[in-house]
Amino acid sequence: MTESARAVVRLPNERGLHARPCSAIVSAALQHVSDLRVRCGGREADGRSILSLMTLAAPHGAELELEATGEDARVLIARLTELVRTGFGQLD
Repeated sequence: MTESARAVVRLPNERGLHARPCSAIVSAALQHVSDLRVRCGGREADGRSILSLMTLAAPHGAELELEATGEDARVLIARLTELVRTGFGQLD
């Protein structure tokens, strides 16, 4: 059964959505079968592509809309929400 899930999160990282957070998002997304789209400031990126995510250029405090579609969409969104909440392990 295909499901979809969505969450809006705010970037707590001082440097925003740079290479390491993008890599963490892609790594999590690739461990799930669901597709992932990430939106910020009117732009949309493929959550399975580091380069695509980096084009969002999301700064500290920006809101990201995470949307997954697939059989494990809710699990993926829950995992990503926690990853962002904890600052991708980079908060001091």
